[in-house]
Amino acid sequence: MNAVGDRRLGGRPLDVAHESFLVYRRFHYLKVALLLMLTSLLPYLVWQPATGHNGGTWLGYTLGTIGALLIVWLMLFGIRKRRYGPGHWSLKAWLSAHVYLGLSLVVVVSLHAGFQVGLNVHTLAYVLMLAVIISGVFGIAVYARVPRLMTQNRMSQTLEGMAREMLDLDRHCGELAIGLGDDFAEEVRRSREETRLGGSTWRQLSARDPRCGTARALAKVRALAVPAATREQATALVVALQRKQELLQRARRDIRLKALLDLWLACHVPLSFALLAALIAHIVSVFFYWG
Repeated sequence: MNAVGDRRLGGRPLDVAHESFLVYRRFHYLKVALLLMLTSLLPYLVWQPATGHNGGTWLGYTLGTIGALLIVWLMLFGIRKRRYGPGHWSLKAWLSAHVYLGLSLVVVVSLHAGFQVGLNVHTLAYVLMLAVIISGVFGIAVYARVPRLMTQNRMSQTLEGMAREMLDLDRHCGELAIGLGDDFAEEVRRSREETRLGGSTWRQLSARDPRCGTARALAKVRALAVPAATREQATALVVALQRKQELLQRARRDIRLKALLDLWLACHVPLSFALLAALIAHIVSVFFYWG
């Protein structure tokens, strides 16, 4: 097949290479997860123990074992993400399986417990599992939108590139302010010294700085009276400050999008380890009681 007709990237067809993890191999892992849930549900509906469904029946132990092994396997995704090379499974395959099999835990573990809850370590493990899954769903929404939004926002510039252009604009504004008077020079200084990127978590997520030196300088320069002889120079200063303000807005949006990813990881990862600890406590207490 010729190069045009083949259209391959790294040995894979282009449509597969750009395929979303959610639709990986035509929803392969969604089908696996649905099969797992159906296989768990059928014996639950067909077989009715005399004492009612609970974690202490043979079905409860079987589903509990499946759920526990699945939780441990899902946590291995964090190790796989940090490994270089394709491995036995691609990272996209791992992520697709991680998402759909993680969602299947809601059914598997609920059936394992027979929908019984109480104020104990077993319910704590169940609640933590739901919290991890909910945070995972939030993560899916973030990762499905944020990379595309970051690409659109950057407009072929990196955050470092924006910062370098802003430094160049500061120097250009300083040159333009020469001969315009002390008021203009003061606003250029304000723009240079009182403009901040980042800051607190709230400031990063809001992508706003109500005391932004550049925004205040731009407003003040626009309001200053300008003699006719220096009007063109003052207009050029306004244009330069406007460009810096535009870059600042884009940079703050970029920081906000990255902060959303960091915030999700700051919730999802600790919750996952808390779930693992509660799961161990749950298993130990069950076998201690059983023994």
